[in-house]
Amino acid sequence: MNQPTNVSQATLQNDKHEIFGWAMYDWANSAFSATVVTVFLGPYLTNLVKDVADADGLIYFLAIPIKYDSFFAYCTAVSVILQVLFLPLLGAIADYSHLRKFFLQFFCTLGALATILFFFLASGLHWLGAGLYIIANLAFGASIVFYNAYLPDIASPEERDRVSSFGWGLGYLGGGVLLVLNLALFTFREALNISTDLAVRLCLASAGIWWLVFAQITFARLRSRRARRMLPDSETYLSVSLKQLRKTLRDIRSLPETLKFLLAYLFYNDGVQTVIALASVFGAEELKLESSTLIQVILMVQFLAFIGAIAFGRFAGWIGAKASIVITLVIWSSITIYAYGFLQTEGQFWLMAAVVAIVLGGSQALSRSLFSQMIPSGREAEFFSFYEISERGTSWIGFLVFGLANQIFGGLRFGILSLIVLFLIGLAMLLRVDVKRAMQEANLAAAE
Repeated sequence: MNQPTNVSQATLQNDKHEIFGWAMYDWANSAFSATVVTVFLGPYLTNLVKDVADADGLIYFLAIPIKYDSFFAYCTAVSVILQVLFLPLLGAIADYSHLRKFFLQFFCTLGALATILFFFLASGLHWLGAGLYIIANLAFGASIVFYNAYLPDIASPEERDRVSSFGWGLGYLGGGVLLVLNLALFTFREALNISTDLAVRLCLASAGIWWLVFAQITFARLRSRRARRMLPDSETYLSVSLKQLRKTLRDIRSLPETLKFLLAYLFYNDGVQTVIALASVFGAEELKLESSTLIQVILMVQFLAFIGAIAFGRFAGWIGAKASIVITLVIWSSITIYAYGFLQTEGQFWLMAAVVAIVLGGSQALSRSLFSQMIPSGREAEFFSFYEISERGTSWIGFLVFGLANQIFGGLRFGILSLIVLFLIGLAMLLRVDVKRAMQEANLAAAE
């Protein structure tokens, strides 16, 4: 591991060489979310389970019945629960030990290798697929915590919006490039004399290779800021992390503005994630769009989100990150109203998806950079673990709201409209956040 030099923190910030290396991790890991989670693994793993299910479509885990088409969702839920349990502990250990870069490398490698092993998934190996996916998704979330925690180290406050947006933009671009290549392989598999099963497994494994190979740019350019901190006698990293977490839970009361932002983010980001996940279902069921059209829309979103992230990063330089996020939430709310009352044709769906893509990268990138200014120095990984939990651990709320509205009122349009509640609650909470006060509180907490 690189040892820090005897220079000031300010000298170590805003280095274009290092910032590009940091942002390349977004380019690298987005292959997992775009190719594996969004497109290929869910249907493939579901089919493997369906092949071995009984006449009722069930398989059993410790005598517990599992419907074949719920298998992937349950695997996702398990991986998220594990993240909720372990990410705060890992963040506290990384902050105490100053091993943030080591943990980033470790979990990146673990997740990428588990993804590469998807190549060996075949009939009868659905439990192996479940285990690999849970490990890969857990490692993906853990690596993101340590990656995000580097943002305050590499960028000064006035540059953070731009740098965070650049990272998000590269992520969408990288994920989109590999997805195009994989969709081309899958589309022309017969001409290449490749079976459907093999084509899918090649696409899945390619995401792990992409993730691991491009992450090496990050590891080569990202510098460790502090020398490794040794443990006191009779202490372990687990005991130290538990003490640190208890301290943080006590101290969080002295950071009310940061807590307000996390709660706001919990609601509006859950709305964002639900729209992303269910847009294709809405297009297929309400507008009767073909699968090929929906795939083309997904690709467009990947590339337009790159433009949106960069554009909102510059926009935030003029009016500030908080004001820019507020604008994106107004647009998100308008999107739900448009989808409910006006969306009728394929052309309108493309238009709506384009608007979603533009605000998608902006709302996510600026939320990250704004949060980075509200947390105590030296405890970034720990606080970003809570940030990651608020993004992943509560992702059921939007789906529950959508599902209940759809079931009660009898239509997907009502489900989409209901999500406006999450955007409006998040917006109302965000408007009450005093950013300057949050920064002052974080500085005081760091000094204690």
